[in-house]
Parts: sequence; C-alpha cells; structure tokens
Amino acid sequence: MSPRIPAHNGTSRSAEIMSRARLRFPGGVNSPVRAYRGVGGEPFVAVRGKGASVWDADGNEYLDYVLSWGPLVLGHAPDVVLHAVQDAMNDGTSFGMPTEREVDLADAIAARMPHLEMVRFTSSGTEATMSIARLARAVTGREHILKFEGCYHGHADAFLVRAGSGVATLGLPDSPGVPDALARLTLTCAFNDLEAVERIAREVPLAAIMLEPIVGNGGYIEPLPDFIPGLRRIADETGALLVFDEVMTGFRIAFGGAAERFNVTPDLTALGKVIGGGLPVAAYGGSREVMSHIAPTGPVYQAGTLSGNPLAMAAGLATLGGLTREVHDRITEQTAALVDGLRGIASRLGVPFIASHAGSMWGFFFHEGPVHTFADAQQSDVARFRAFFHAARRRGVSLAPSAFEAAFMSAAHGPREIGETLHRLDEAMSAAAAGRD
Repeated sequence: MSPRIPAHNGTSRSAEIMSRARLRFPGGVNSPVRAYRGVGGEPFVAVRGKGASVWDADGNEYLDYVLSWGPLVLGHAPDVVLHAVQDAMNDGTSFGMPTEREVDLADAIAARMPHLEMVRFTSSGTEATMSIARLARAVTGREHILKFEGCYHGHADAFLVRAGSGVATLGLPDSPGVPDALARLTLTCAFNDLEAVERIAREVPLAAIMLEPIVGNGGYIEPLPDFIPGLRRIADETGALLVFDEVMTGFRIAFGGAAERFNVTPDLTALGKVIGGGLPVAAYGGSREVMSHIAPTGPVYQAGTLSGNPLAMAAGLATLGGLTREVHDRITEQTAALVDGLRGIASRLGVPFIASHAGSMWGFFFHEGPVHTFADAQQSDVARFRAFFHAARRRGVSLAPSAFEAAFMSAAHGPREIGETLHRLDEAMSAAAAGRD
C-alpha cells in the first residue's frame, strides 16, 4: 500500500489515454461525473482493482471509496464473484431465454426484501425507474410523478427535473431535449419537506411519490425521523404509490434495505448496483398485484434483450451470498470508524464539517450543518471540497469527484485500511484548510 502518489515526469499515461478518449466520447467519458468537471483537473484512468484498492494507468494505487459508485460491496474483484462469473461464462454469455440463475437471484432478493414478491430484471437503474414510472401511471390511471430536489433517478426524461448526480455537479437543473409537456408531469419539492408533499398530493392526483430513501446523488442527506413514515401515510390517503429508488441504498443502508431500516414498506422498489456485483444489472419490483400489470401477464410493456443476463445474475448471486448479515455489520462498523475519525480530524483543525453514514454508505459536507435538503447541501463549501479532493488524491485516496455524491465502504476495507485512510486524509484536510494540496 503506497503512502503517496509518485510525481510524474512528463505526460502521464492516464492523460494520454484521456486525450484519445476526448476524440471519441463527449468530454472523454461515458458518464458525465467521471470528467472531473466538478473538481477540475485530469481524471485518472483505472486499469485494475483488487480489494480496497484501485490502480491507474500510471501504476499508482488508491484506497478506493467510490467503488464503482456503489456496486462493489465486497471490494474490487473478490474471488467469489470472479469464480461465479467464470463458471457462468463457461456456459455462455447470453441466451435471451429464461435461466435458473435469474430465478435464484430473485429468490435471494425476496429473502431480504419480502415485499418484493415479484421483480423484473433490467440492465440499468434508469431502465428500472423509467419502467416504474410507466407502471405507476398505468396502475393508478394518473400522470403526475412527485420527486425530490437533488434525488437522481436516472436519465429518463421524466426524472431530469431538479435532479442530482452529474446534473447537480454540472449545474444543470434540467436537460435540453426534455419536452416541456413531459417535464410538467414531474413535480418536485424539497427533501424532508413533508408539509409540501402533503399540499401537492392533495392538490394534484399523483401516480407516484418517488425518492432515494437516503439521498446519495445530491450529497449524502438523511431523512428526518417522520419523513418516510409521513410519505407512506400521504400515499395511502391520496392513492399514490410510494416508490423507493434503492439503486444506491439497496443492501447498503441495512441488510434488508430501506424497508428494514425505516420500517416502512414501499409499493415499488428499484434496485441496482449491489445486485449485480459490478456487472450491469438492475431490477424493479413490488407486490404480485402491482407487478401483474407488467407484460406478458398484463398490458404494461417493458422488455430487454440482456435483461437477466447470466453473467450479471451470477455476479449478483455471489455478491449477495457473500454479504451475510455478519459481513454487513462488520462493514458498518468500519464505516462508522472512518466517519468518526474524519469528524475528529475536522474538529481538531477547526474546519466546518459534517459527516454521517447508514450501513456502508457514507458522506460528508464542508458545512456547519445541518443538511436536510439539497438547497442546504448547495450551501456547503465546494471550493474547500475541491481542495480536499485533490489533496486526498495526491495521497492515494480516491473519493467521488463531486461534492454532491455519496461514498461507499466495502468488506475489503479493514482496520488497517481505515487507519491508513485517516492518516492520509488528516494530511489532506490540513492541506485543504491551509489552501494547498
């Protein structure tokens, strides 16, 4: 575990690759936040990962807390997942037909989230949430969806309204190309503003109230104690469906996800990331009654050639199999140790800073706090975050290149990795506080 990133002599290999990439991809990337527009500087190009670390094209090692934006809850390239994928690959990479592995993974998900009586696999979180919106509209006979400022539900037209993730990082509250008529069907209000939700839900017939149970794409923002139970009550009273977008939080904030953590059962749930163990897979599901509307049982159409891909199913099964309750609790303890350590560093240095976690999902703001809404998050010290980000990277710690993204922990991050991380981030925060990197 190298303590520092070595200085480059001349142009780095990562910079050379990114120069080529910019000729082929918009911004040189295939997902906007990777371009480092939120922090400045040159992205590094990843070439391999193992355990708690990722290496760039110049051979530099980083302790990684991005973890592919959440899927790698067991760490990079865990043997159990690699072996499962290899076994599946030996049988074939894709069939476009039913397979037993997809039934096994659905069973494994339902064992932890019993309210997901039926699911439909997709290849991305955007497909899952897009399909949920269509399903909710069909079931309720209503058109309007309510979402929350800073919550990101993928890049489908219906959700690019006051969204988080790269949209927040790039300062784009809406996206060109989204028809005004469609955008008007998506209503928004502040996260944690139960009074506003109640007012909207009683004025407009809502098909669904959709949220990230803990916001991860507008920075890490937790719900107030009465918020999620209040949403359940409002949905029940007004006929809307309550939707948990757990693409990020699923199997991270609790062993059984948000329903277990908050003791509230949603009508529909979107999942992704962890259920694919690093391969492209997502899902949506709910009760048999609601899901019976999906074709071919019902009239709501949704399909995908690679849905239920056997390699992704194998990776997801291996990941959930390795993520026992004991392992989940151990990762939670390590996450708490890191967050507590960061708070202590900031307090000693007199830096305005708040940090929190739920299970193995965590985040921080350079802010006096509290942060209950995306508007609060936007008042954080983004310039100090940028300085901290680059100081951390120079010391071999990989954080999300945006002040408005959550971070993650894995089973591969043990006490040694946490101790080393805190040592490096102590120096990084000191440097950021002093205006240097």
